[in-house]
Amino acid sequence: MKKIAVVEDDEHIGNMLAELLRGEGYETVRAYSGSEALLLLERARPDLILLDLMLPGASGEEVLERAKDICPVIILSAKADVGGKVKNLNEGASDYITKPFDSEELLARIRVQLRIGRGGKSLALGGIVMDTDTYEVTAKGAPVRLTKTEFAILRAFVENPKKVFSKPAVLDYIENFVPDGEESSVSVHISNLRRKLEEASGENYIETVWGIGFRFAKEKLGNS
Repeated sequence: MKKIAVVEDDEHIGNMLAELLRGEGYETVRAYSGSEALLLLERARPDLILLDLMLPGASGEEVLERAKDICPVIILSAKADVGGKVKNLNEGASDYITKPFDSEELLARIRVQLRIGRGGKSLALGGIVMDTDTYEVTAKGAPVRLTKTEFAILRAFVENPKKVFSKPAVLDYIENFVPDGEESSVSVHISNLRRKLEEASGENYIETVWGIGFRFAKEKLGNS
């Protein structure tokens, strides 16, 4: 059984997280302050840590510095500024989720991080989680079955969330993964990709920029 440490000073949120995790079969350990979290790291060797940044005692950043060499750390924070996210990710966080968060997306990201510990690689943005080794994809926690070409196109959008791709640009990107692609079929693949993601999540993830091409939906970037 995987052990997950919940480091959260808000008792209501911490209880909700612990109940959610136990319902998925995880063992949970709790810390309500940064200082308590540092002691917990010495006594329990968790497989993953859910870490709030705004903690009494030692700061969340101090806990991250100690924890990052022990196991994956997913930050759960109300701080939504991009600069702060990038700073924490550069300092060793494995993932960063802004509060309030979707429970199914959190569980999906936890599964990805635990799998990465066994050698996998992941990409995540706006509720989409992709495993580049197994080709597994989830949208808001729901599994999505994609073809290899659809997976490559989605990867282009997730890795370049602000870029508008023309059809030739999509083809140039995916030829590293699908060498026999054809420009004439790009629109069909994107249409199928958009439909599958919407069927799984109930939301549109691919937006058309008329006269130019396609991009990851702008409204989803704030949920990354």
